[in-house]
Amino acid sequence: MTGGSGIAGVERFESPGKGRGLRVTRAFKLGELLFCSQAYSYVLSVKERGSYCECCLTRKEHLARCGKCKKAFYCNVKCQKSDWAMHKLECSAITAFGENWCPSEMSRLVARILAKKKTQKERCDSEKILLIEEMQSHMEDVDNEKREMNEADVAGLHRYCSKNLDLPDHKDLLTLFSQVACNGFTIEDDELSHMGTAVYPDVALINHSCLPSVIVTYNGTSAEIRAVKDMKPGDEVLISYIDLLYPTDDRNNRLRESYYFTCDCKECKSKSKDKVKIKVRKQSDPIEPDVINNMVRYARKTIREFRAFKNIKTPSELLEMCEQSLDEMGAVFDDSNVYMLHMMYQAMGVCLYMQDADGAIRYGEKILKPYCQLYPPYSLNVSSMYLKLGRLYMALEMYSKGVSALKKALAIMEVAHGKDHLYVKELRKEMTQK
Repeated sequence: MTGGSGIAGVERFESPGKGRGLRVTRAFKLGELLFCSQAYSYVLSVKERGSYCECCLTRKEHLARCGKCKKAFYCNVKCQKSDWAMHKLECSAITAFGENWCPSEMSRLVARILAKKKTQKERCDSEKILLIEEMQSHMEDVDNEKREMNEADVAGLHRYCSKNLDLPDHKDLLTLFSQVACNGFTIEDDELSHMGTAVYPDVALINHSCLPSVIVTYNGTSAEIRAVKDMKPGDEVLISYIDLLYPTDDRNNRLRESYYFTCDCKECKSKSKDKVKIKVRKQSDPIEPDVINNMVRYARKTIREFRAFKNIKTPSELLEMCEQSLDEMGAVFDDSNVYMLHMMYQAMGVCLYMQDADGAIRYGEKILKPYCQLYPPYSLNVSSMYLKLGRLYMALEMYSKGVSALKKALAIMEVAHGKDHLYVKELRKEMTQK
């Protein structure tokens, strides 16, 4: 393969203590696009089928269905034809297995990467600075639990996707699954709902910081990288790999678990926001440190349990879990404590699912102000919360509250997504409709 052509305004370099990374070679202003990258490979989540085109990931109604498997949907014949090379990996298997067709999203994505590698002889547009083979795999760091998950994904790949694919040997497959686990991106919509998974080799070069300089948003199948602060030549391009709401120890546990490193950014060294994040109720007698530590342990355990039960319990049981844990934690923690916010956010999600708009608004309003204080400026977590609330207000005909919330979402999205993004245009339209 020939060498990469590079990306204007950005270069690969050795980042001290982090290995390879990206830095800018010219100044970039807040909200300016550094670069845009096509997905090397991507896959639409099964639960979103019918809402989005499988080929271009456009959200629209009245999509045309694949005549054979009846499960994939497209904008038109052009999209369907363009996607056939990828969809044929699944089409006959979906028909053959029927209800029992259930490969993981990871297995589906890896099948597509393998199919693309077979036909792709030249460097492609998503590998301007890094080839897909060069992505980190961290194979030597994978623990038993992850290895078992990867083994299950490999088995799923053999079972559901091998008919139209020549699969490499077991070790190479495990390496590829590890590479995708460390370097894959979750494609999300304007409200941060999971739409699918993709691999962008060039974007995978960007290192993590809890004080990011850029943000990644999605435009169809492309990833767009925009500055969330003014940048000068030589500044490293840094994104956040994780949700930044949580205290330093939680963030670093998550980074070690998923990406095998510990962050040493300024925020991780100073832990300056930790005290506000684990805010305790004001009481006449100060709460003992032991009591606080025990409650933090309880909160982390509850968050893990909720995640495990999410797909098993009924919505009303989940809501009860949230309310119970909020009562328990509320004896020690302030309402703006991040563990309280986490459970309120889950409760809001359950209310939305149950179409209980009043309940969702009640939780959303409690979450909003602390989110604005605890997240960095131009955070998608904040804009998506304004969006959700704004849309709920509009649906309940509380128009002035609705427009006010949507305006705040718009201000963040114009920086994060750019002023011409489809989501931004749709939102402007939404604000004028009553």
